[in-house]
Amino acid sequence: MNRIYLDNAATTQLAPEVLEAMLPYMTTYFGNPSSVYSYGRETRLAIENARKTVARILQANPGEIFFTSGGTESDNMAIAASIRDLGCRHIITSPIEHHAVLHAVEHFDHLDTVTSSFVKILPDGHVDLQDLEEQLAARTERCLVSLMHANNEIGNLLDIYATGEICKKYNAIFHSDTVQTIGHYKIDLRRNPVHFATGAGHKFHGPKGVGILYINDNIKVNPVIFGGGQERNMRAGTENLYGIVGFAKALELADMNQEKDRAGIQSLKTYMVEQLQQNIPGVQFNGDYAGKSLYTVLNVAFPKTEKSEMILFNLDMLGICASGGSACSSGADIGSHVIRAINNNPNLVPVRFSFSKYNTKEEIDFVVGKLGELI
Repeated sequence: MNRIYLDNAATTQLAPEVLEAMLPYMTTYFGNPSSVYSYGRETRLAIENARKTVARILQANPGEIFFTSGGTESDNMAIAASIRDLGCRHIITSPIEHHAVLHAVEHFDHLDTVTSSFVKILPDGHVDLQDLEEQLAARTERCLVSLMHANNEIGNLLDIYATGEICKKYNAIFHSDTVQTIGHYKIDLRRNPVHFATGAGHKFHGPKGVGILYINDNIKVNPVIFGGGQERNMRAGTENLYGIVGFAKALELADMNQEKDRAGIQSLKTYMVEQLQQNIPGVQFNGDYAGKSLYTVLNVAFPKTEKSEMILFNLDMLGICASGGSACSSGADIGSHVIRAINNNPNLVPVRFSFSKYNTKEEIDFVVGKLGELI
């Protein structure tokens, strides 16, 4: 049975060209980048070239890019540093953030280090920026605002520039989880007033276990992991050499082919919306799916029946991979906190389909046909 993979917001398949770029650093060039001999200097050069590539694509300085183990670590680093080093005493976030942000904020709030509050979410799933401004205006202490650029479950896109401008007005620190948008959109970190941004290689056909944290040059934060002083003292430990090389290569490919890939993937999403509307009575969609939304994500709400309650399990039996929410919850299906925040209708069953350049129209036809039978 052929597998149909429609869970690309959870992770993507490694591009063959990325594997090819990584292989020499798994075999021939294995020197420790911190060693003084030339064999180590070659691998150090590979890391610094990767950093320059990432910085060029994201319009940042190489000194603002730090390699990490992924989006979760980067989000945690940004939040911890804002509290510890930048004097933030209140955090404004949203109820639809990724758990990497929500659980970190909850942790610090419980320690009584900071207080926190949620910004209002509009009925279409967008963040209420007017409420954000009102909350900032009412605070006397320094605030951290942590709002994701694109929601990983419903796909809604935040106006990152407008949000940054509001933060600037109230001298707040702005952290944006850009894990779903780096590699999918042109992001100009020099133009956007953001202090911290995060990325993960496996969201754009790169390897798992490698990510970045962008730290704006205008702020100074202290190390999080101590030891050999790698990553310019910010994060000690021997670098994930081939992961870093793979991250840069994947980002380069994504950037180069962005317009072509985007058009193809957007057309698949639009096609699936049309097919579902034609074939499944009562189908609805969560979030601003046809407006300011990721072209890679479609969150479908199916009418609840005895059959549709088991929909993910039945799709899996047919070799179709989709998800009910975030895949970063190690298989625990406790319903989606994002859907609860925007549309808590018990008569609807949400399923997230997310697409990549490797998906086809034929796959969509097959999936919609099977959904018709299942519901």
